[in-house]
Order: sequence, then structure tokens, then C-alpha cells
Amino acid sequence: MILGSHVHFGKNQILDSCQEALSYGANAFMLYTGAPQNTIRSKINTEYLNEALKLMEENNVKIENVICHAPYIINLANKDKIDSWHFSINFLRQEITRCESMHIKYIVLHPGSAVKHTTEEGINNIIEALNQVIDDNTKCMVLLETMAGKGSECGKTLEEIKAIIDGVHSNNIGVCLDTCHLNDAGYDMAKFPEFLATFDKIIGIAKIKCIHINDSKNPLGAHKDRHENFGFGYLGFTTLMNIINNPQLKDVPKILETPYISKENGEKELIYPPYKFEIAMIKSGQFNENLINDIREYYK
Repeated sequence: MILGSHVHFGKNQILDSCQEALSYGANAFMLYTGAPQNTIRSKINTEYLNEALKLMEENNVKIENVICHAPYIINLANKDKIDSWHFSINFLRQEITRCESMHIKYIVLHPGSAVKHTTEEGINNIIEALNQVIDDNTKCMVLLETMAGKGSECGKTLEEIKAIIDGVHSNNIGVCLDTCHLNDAGYDMAKFPEFLATFDKIIGIAKIKCIHINDSKNPLGAHKDRHENFGFGYLGFTTLMNIINNPQLKDVPKILETPYISKENGEKELIYPPYKFEIAMIKSGQFNENLINDIREYYK
């Protein structure tokens, strides 16, 4: 089972990320190379990188199972403000270069929101942008994330993802499934084998390089994109476990992006990471209905 979570890219960069992942019992992890909402980036420190790579080797964490996520502020679908579109292209190119310097093989990208454009125009903008950013010599593959379909998001259907892949000249493009997003987009994850067969027919299973394992606070087709803790949402424990244990995806990293836990019931501030407990629950194969309280007690 290749299983991990989102972790922080701290003061010691990927070394902090790796140490945090190991503290959760993970053998995979996902990071941002800086805050996802801004452009502030520190130079990649070779010393921290080498320490992290050594630590990963000692703990059987393969670099292929370390995923980067592109910043949220990148939007390749909207050319309404051409300077902003070019900024997104350049920032994505910079992030890919940072990934390559850390030997990271995959970067997950939200395809983008069309805003005032049609979906077709948005998809064409994404294709045009990606063809400027990646080619067959790019060492880090861009993974298009399946989206929930809120607002004017592109990538809410497999057909939209397929259209982008077909338009990109390079083979260095794949897919990151997100279980919450797929549910909210209208794909029934309780029928995951059927979904996977459809995906294989439209895109091809070989393109799946990462899966975000998230429950959803909203019912099928809600187009909301609100993640819930593992087993506590509309997808539920059994459905998510069936996805994780699907033999066709056994070599694909599964990454948790579930919400942090509030200090007390009713508090809005989310401060406790759930991943150590969710990973243990997943490994056990048994649903822990007291998970939230267990996390609060542990961090109290």
C-alpha cells in the first residue's frame, strides 16, 4: 500500500516534509514548494535535499511516491488578462524546475477556471499553455487533477481531461484522480470498478499516476469540493477502502488531503492533522468511529 498525505514544506524544505510523513507512518507524501497562495519561494537547499533523500532511502520511501502540487494561483484556462495568463505559464515552469532539482517526478495541476470564456475556450487555453511549458524532455510529469465542477472549472469530466491530454504534444502528462472531486462532479465512487473501466476506455488507466483520497461533505453531483475526513462523508469508509485496495492501482500513490481537526467541537480553527490516525485506520482495515476524538485526545 503506497499511502501518505499532504505535508508541509518547512524551514528545512523537503527534509521537514519527509520527517513529517514518516511521523504519520506514511511511505508517500505530497508537498507544495512554498505557500500555494503566493509566489514567495526559497532557493532549494542541496544539503536539506541530500539529507531527505538519505532519510527516504533508509525508510523505503521512493522518490516516485513524492508528489508536488502546483500553486492554486496558477490558472491556465483564463486568458482574459493576458499578463496573468503568462504569469501562470512562467510560474508553472518555475515550479517544474524546482521539482526537477529535487528529483520529483510528478506535479499535480488544477487545470484552471475558464471564467468569462467557454469551457472549450478554457481547454484550448490550457492546451496552448502546457505546450509552452512541457515537452518530451521535461523530467517532471504534469498530472491534471479531476475537478468537482464548481464555478467555471475545467476538468470536471473525463472527456474534458481527455481533450487536454490529446491537445498536448508531449507524453509528459498524466492524471491525478481526486475521490471527493469525482463524487462532487457526479461520478459514483461506490461503483469504482465501473468508473475505472470508463476511465480506461476514454483516457487509459496507465495515465493515472496519483490519487487524492478524500471523503466528501456533499452528495453525489453537488459540484461543491468540500473534503471530509476518511470514512466520515458521503463516500464512506468501505468505498474509499475499495478504491485504495483496487489491484489495478496498487502501484499508484494514494494521498490524503482530508481536513485538520478542530481543537473542540464547534471551534472553527482547524489545528490537528488527522493523517497519523487515518493512515493507521486504513492500514488496519477497520473503521474507527471515534477517530476525531482520538485525534483531539492525542494532541491535547
